[in-house]
Formats: sequence, structure tokens, C-alpha cells
Amino acid sequence: MLSNQLGLNLSNYSDIYDIVIPQDHILRKINDMIDFSFIYEELENKYCLDNGRNAQSPIRLFKYLFLKYLYNLSDNGVVERSRYDMSFKYFLDMTPEENVIHPSLLTKFRTLRLKDKNLLDMLIAKSVEIAIEQGVLKSRTVIVDSTHTNARYHKATRIKMLKTAASGLKEAIQKTCEESDLPTEPAKQSSTDEYQDYCKELLETVQESPAAEIPAVKEASELLQEIMENKVDSYEQSTDPDARVGHKDADKPFYGYKTHLAMTEERLITAAAITSGEAFDGKELPSLVQKTKENGVQVEEVLADTAYSTLENLQDAEEHGYKLVSKLNPCITKGKRPEDGFVFNKDADTMQCPAGHLAVSKYVDKRNSSKKNTRIKYRFDIKKCSTCPYREGCYKAGAKSKIYTVTIKSDYHKKQEDFQNTEYFKDRLKNRYMIEAKNSELKNIHGYDQCDSAGLDSMQLQGAVSIFVVNIKRILKLKGGVCPF
Repeated sequence: MLSNQLGLNLSNYSDIYDIVIPQDHILRKINDMIDFSFIYEELENKYCLDNGRNAQSPIRLFKYLFLKYLYNLSDNGVVERSRYDMSFKYFLDMTPEENVIHPSLLTKFRTLRLKDKNLLDMLIAKSVEIAIEQGVLKSRTVIVDSTHTNARYHKATRIKMLKTAASGLKEAIQKTCEESDLPTEPAKQSSTDEYQDYCKELLETVQESPAAEIPAVKEASELLQEIMENKVDSYEQSTDPDARVGHKDADKPFYGYKTHLAMTEERLITAAAITSGEAFDGKELPSLVQKTKENGVQVEEVLADTAYSTLENLQDAEEHGYKLVSKLNPCITKGKRPEDGFVFNKDADTMQCPAGHLAVSKYVDKRNSSKKNTRIKYRFDIKKCSTCPYREGCYKAGAKSKIYTVTIKSDYHKKQEDFQNTEYFKDRLKNRYMIEAKNSELKNIHGYDQCDSAGLDSMQLQGAVSIFVVNIKRILKLKGGVCPF
């Protein structure tokens, strides 16, 4: 049960806070600047107001999460520190002698109370509202970029999938046949080929067994068979089924998520979107600009890298009246094939297919006819294409090569090409570095380099609170305060 009134904690020992916590302490300043009652209003409908035992205040639980990401602590760590750190107790509106919560309560708060809440947009909008009220947000320029976050768990490898499916099949057959003569499993250090041979022998043995038609055994056999025939998506077998492989460099893939950010020149984040790792950066630009405007910020100019200079984004900039300061790359133009899922990966400097695989080579086809535009042809690994879960409609069985052709439509970008040759464009683009520093702050100080848990929902919660934290820190600094980190 959630109380209809916010409690007021009184204690004979509250004067300790005035003695041990300096007036310029960051947590004291945050408490004075922000009215956290908006959390109560947002989550009130997630609680019963007239039945059950009294619940912990959602404001206090949210403050625990705020401290967790501010100081980059674990659930256990933030609760343990709030046991003895007076600044934490003061921020949490606790009396000095009050007991702390059990760490598992934070897990329940995340999964039960914050579920189905668009916390990312709500917290960013609130921080932008505070910045406008404090008079520190005046810029009409937005800088856009994305940063990657590694998944907490590794992507399922082929040998791991085979081992899991083989173990499931053995367990199913042993439950039905007490005396089953199954082949011996290879040693842990065995190669993928050795284990695949074992799985093949296991399947043959089971199919000859009288238990082969028992539903549980048949289902386990079919799963193992599909994995051996590359018909099972490895992502679905991974601990984190929402994470995907993306690329920040041609030779350095990552497995996880991308956070697409829009930030003003005051270094305040005004909008964000979180996607799986393979998502194309440029696609998120229109929604980031729209969210920024909805949060009360006027947008007259957007600074971005080459991934954002797509034809669609140039058209959106013209339609909504803002300048797009983003260098053209002819490979980004998708010509007459905008919906096939192939995108230009600006970090790897090559094309990326819908499954997230990069082209292995490319060459420029300069056609002799003056009426025909130059084309760039990208060659993909045909072995990966033949087993790709997205091969239908993209790969033809028996094909010896897979080539994706991009026609350079320079005529569509003539206006932008003229713009990027001006001194104004070159000067304004120099400010794009600011967002790289913000990405570094999120990762190196607030633990945004790795996910706390599995799933896109968990990543969005982590992103929401982390971005709220860095925005509040920035507002304090813009007001003349000093942040210790």
C-alpha cells in the first residue's frame, strides 16, 4: 500500500547532517534544486492506495537508483554505503539512525514499478525542464551522435548452442529410457567440428532408439538438428536475446546496444533513443530532433557526422527548417533501394547488411557513359549469407557471390555539397567534438560501457537514469557549482 501523503521524518539526531555535510556538497545541492515528487506522481498508479502493508516510498527507491549511477555502484554497494554515509542518508530523506532497505527491493522496484514506463523520455524531459527553469539552456544548436554499450553476457557461440541442445536431448532420452547407450561426450576443450561430429552421432543413436517418437525426445532432437543445419538464430539462444553485433570499427565489432543522443552546446542531453547494436545511426535523427523540440528546445542547427547525411535526413532538415551540418559521403546514398535494410556503416567505412555483417571488399565502377552515374559495388562473405537467418529474398541458393551495388546520386546532394564547402560549415562542425566528451563521461565515470542486466528494457532503464544523472551534474556546473567528478 502506498501512502497518500509523503512522510516527514523527524529525529533528535538530524542536526548531525548540518555538522558533517558541507553546504556545497553535491547531494545537498541536488536535493535543494530538484523536487523529486514528480516520481511519486508518475508511479502512483503502480501501487495500491488502500490495501496491503506500507510500501517504501518510490521517491526514495528512485533516489537509490540515482545514487547507484551517480557513483557507479552495484545494488549491494549503494545500499551498503547508505548504511554509514551521512550524505547518502541525507539525500534519501532518512534519519541518521534509520535502517536501510534490502538490495533485492531495488530489483523489484525496477521490474514491477518501472515496467511499462517510458522512463527515458520522461527523465530527459524533466532534466531539460529544470535546465530551462534555471536559465542555463539557451542554445539552439543540437549535436547528434551514438555511443555503444557492451552487453553483460556474451553472444551464444555455435559450440555453446550445440552443447546446450545436446544436453537437453540427453536429459530427455534418459528420463524415458533408464538404460540408454549414448555416445560419449567429447572433452571440454574439444573443437566445434569435434562436437558437431558427436552431435551427429548422438542424433543417429536417438533416431534408432524406441524413444525417438516420444514428444519430449522428438522436440529436443529437432532442435539439435536445426542448430546443426544453421536454422536457429544464435541471438535467440543467447542470454541477452535483444543485444546485437554492431561495429565501431571495421575490425572491432561489439555485442550490445547503441544509445543515440542529441545534445546542446551547453552539453545537456535533450533527447535519446536506445536500440540494438546493429541499428543504423542516421535513421534516428528525425525522431531525436522532434523529441528535442517537444522538450521545449528550439532547433535551428544540427551538427553530426557523415552517418547522418542521408537523403531522408537532408529532406527532413529542409522540411522542418533546420541546418544539417553533416559531411556528405556518397556511399550513404541508397538510391532507389531505401527499404532493403542495407546501410552504410560510417565507422567501418563500408556497407552493412540487415543481419549486421560488413562487406568484405568494395570497388568503384566508373561507367564510361556520361548518362550513367558511378557505382560502388560491395562484396559480402557468401558463406555467412548462405546460413544467415535473413537470407530469404536476399540470397539465392547456390550463388557463388553476393554483391550489393550503390549508385552515387550526387545530384540529390548538390545543395549540401555547396553548403559543406563554406567557411561557416567548417567552423560549426568543429564543435561536434563536445558530444564525444559526453559519451566518455557516461562510460568512464558512470559505468555506461556495459549493461547492468539483459534485455532492451533494462538497457533503457540504465540509460534513462544515467542520462538524468549527467544532465543534473551539468546543470549544477552551469550554475557555477563544482562537481567532484
